[in-house]
Amino acid sequence: MSHTVDTETAGQPATTRPGYGQLLRTPGAWTFLVPGFAARQPFAMLTIGIVLLVQHTTGSYGTAGVVAAVTGVAMALCAPQSGKLADRFGQATVLVPGVLLHAASVTVLIALALAHAPLWALFVAAVPTGASVPQVGPMVRSRWATVLTGSPGASALLPTAAAFESVTDEFTFVIGPVLATALCTGVHPAAGLAAEAALTLVGGLIFAARRATQPLTVSTPAGGHEGARSASALSIPGVRVLAVSFLGIGAVFGGMQVSLTAFAQEIGSPGVNGPLYGVFAAGNMLSGLVFGAVTWKTGPRRRLVLGYTGLTLVSATLWAVHSVALFAVLGLLAGLCIAPALISGYTLIEALVESSARTEAFTWLTGAVALGQAAAVTVAGRLADTHGARAGFLVPLIGTALALAVLLPLQSRLLPRGPGRGAIRAMGHRETTAVD
Repeated sequence: MSHTVDTETAGQPATTRPGYGQLLRTPGAWTFLVPGFAARQPFAMLTIGIVLLVQHTTGSYGTAGVVAAVTGVAMALCAPQSGKLADRFGQATVLVPGVLLHAASVTVLIALALAHAPLWALFVAAVPTGASVPQVGPMVRSRWATVLTGSPGASALLPTAAAFESVTDEFTFVIGPVLATALCTGVHPAAGLAAEAALTLVGGLIFAARRATQPLTVSTPAGGHEGARSASALSIPGVRVLAVSFLGIGAVFGGMQVSLTAFAQEIGSPGVNGPLYGVFAAGNMLSGLVFGAVTWKTGPRRRLVLGYTGLTLVSATLWAVHSVALFAVLGLLAGLCIAPALISGYTLIEALVESSARTEAFTWLTGAVALGQAAAVTVAGRLADTHGARAGFLVPLIGTALALAVLLPLQSRLLPRGPGRGAIRAMGHRETTAVD
């Protein structure tokens, strides 16, 4: 049965967007939201935890950035495969061994860092640490699509769910870096990573146990159309464009984390790093709350371009700032621009990709953020070591400018092709979405 979700109909929305209260009353939602929140902490705490620990044991932001980058690259390469396996065999099947491996890998990385092991040994431990980061955010987004399917007003609730997930992601970035910084500076340099591993393990196992809301697998597609199941979400041009744009968002995350850490050290107040990054993430969260509550007259493609343009302009000012108060203001503005770009990108996935590959598609975007973050922490760390924190803040500008230069001429690829939703179809289900 086909239906149309029109996000831009001559500027007049057909219905008022449902609120977060209606969304959260969806049966079964809280059973995966609470443990999923805890299990998302690696993305918020892992990079900053590694940077603070390795910088403490080596005295080099560059070295710390490289080790963190290895985890980011490993995550970026493995996350889509994890998503594809989850689509095929079920989320719990992938998640349980993943969180066990992650907790063990983080423990080994901590031990090696505290033992002042050589850099190559840290790299060896960093690879499985990053590769095993659980893709809980994409899994939760897929669960929303599952629990909302067939419910009244489901098509109107999906954009609200996308906004809510962005807010949840950013809330972890409000508390995650602050918590990791406080633990590393106030308890022990390894305490941030230890807490990250514990939260991931406990939250991940509880989340995996909630099998009633996990999406159906596509290991045995109806009619035996193996080719439809095996096609990758990355074969869709729009997904590739979104992945490139999310690289720039990752550059902002990584560049801000390392450069703010170096800036706080330079002014003799290392503890201010967490609150400053928290302000940046709070802007993202607040913007997401508003963004998800408003019924927009423009489609997600235009909102993505506008949000990304604003993010690039704000990033262009960071390198020239030396005041904590001004950093807080500009960080808040940067956060306000990130949420529209993130939410719009994830909303576009709903239009471009069929449900049989949606988790994989979401993980390509989160993997792109991780890869952009990995490159950013490496470059920003080296620049901070040699030229100071000010040079590190050039990284968000370069990353967003390059991604915007790709997004602008290729934005037409974000429109679905043909009468169906995208290149990948399963079980004969089709939806058409206006995304301009």
